[in-house]
Amino acid sequence: MAHETRVLRPEEWDVWYDHLELAFGGVPEAAEERELYRSLTETGRSLGVWDGETCVASAGAFTFRVSVPGGALVPAAGVTMVGVTPTHRRRGLLGALMRRQLDDIRAGGEPLAVLTASDPAIYGRFGYGTATYALAVDIDTTRVGLRLPPGTDGVRLRLVDPEKGLAACEEVYAELVPRRPGMTARQPGWERQALLDPESNRAGRSPLKCVLAERETDGRVVGYARYRVRPDWDPAGSAGVVDVQDLDALDPAAYGALWSYVFGIDLTWTVRAHKRPVDDPLLHLVSDVRRARPRTRDSMHVRLVDLGAALEARTYGAPVDVVFEVADAFCPWNAGRWRLTGDAKGASCARTGDPAELALSVAELGAAYLGGVTLTSLAGAGLVTELRPGALAEASRAFVSDLAPWLPHGF
Repeated sequence: MAHETRVLRPEEWDVWYDHLELAFGGVPEAAEERELYRSLTETGRSLGVWDGETCVASAGAFTFRVSVPGGALVPAAGVTMVGVTPTHRRRGLLGALMRRQLDDIRAGGEPLAVLTASDPAIYGRFGYGTATYALAVDIDTTRVGLRLPPGTDGVRLRLVDPEKGLAACEEVYAELVPRRPGMTARQPGWERQALLDPESNRAGRSPLKCVLAERETDGRVVGYARYRVRPDWDPAGSAGVVDVQDLDALDPAAYGALWSYVFGIDLTWTVRAHKRPVDDPLLHLVSDVRRARPRTRDSMHVRLVDLGAALEARTYGAPVDVVFEVADAFCPWNAGRWRLTGDAKGASCARTGDPAELALSVAELGAAYLGGVTLTSLAGAGLVTELRPGALAEASRAFVSDLAPWLPHGF
């Protein structure tokens, strides 16, 4: 039977999502989580491949705005819910969905597509490059202390119900978005993701907790932490774990006060935090970074859909005037020579017939786009070729961001 690829109809959502659960191992999600993603699904941006009445492959997109170096919020398609049923693998369904999706994204005028990959080896062939990484720490708080910034004694901490504290947390988050590349501006409904707390997912941990950091001088909320505690005991006594889900602050004093709080929760020995920025100031606050056991993994993958518009949307930390020879077999409208001219005030990027100075693929430009991966490091791996002496150093310096790009949550 021929397969039919079509935009998702709202009444098909349950069958479509059942397929997705099967593609990711077949474990049903908690009802709360399923209902959240039902409400967030943009059916007009969701594709399904059908074999009769059975959905056998899927791909979706969320409408996002992603912060880029310089603070602009750039429209981006948040690629999501990609899966192929085990019975229909190796039939070209994934490639066909990626083709249709990128064509649709281009037609919609979004210069970027972004995703988090369950299997990062899949997406390079479609032009995605790994642009952000996430830091994880497991800190032995019995042996690691904190060097607190000045002013922490002027911060008041207040435990609140996570639901009641949500609006204040969102105000802090929104203020942070333009400061650091890679963060997504909250679209309506996405604030609910942070409060997902189904009992079936707790694995012995407490319900979600929230603490607000307020300035004593004016009472303004300048930070927050959301966390869970997993009580535990061993022959020596208490051995609980604090799992930090989110911890954000607008200034060093609030930041230090919040980490001091989670380090000091009674009956716990370990603080765990995943999905932190790789340049997290926490690494400079701890007394022994080795015992924080830092490690990283890939996070956001970026695909330049409209290369010229994407490169013009950000600013550059140093003056740059370079001609790229770009390879892009999957989206050939990007292939060819482009002259990028820019600085901290803005940029232009247009096609040119001038001689190429750097040669690379669109995936390498995607990796470097948010400023966390250097063109120099990619050249060291043989992925960027310098054709004019000095062009590599010039471009690499220009692309780097002062703060490492960071995606705080998945999608």
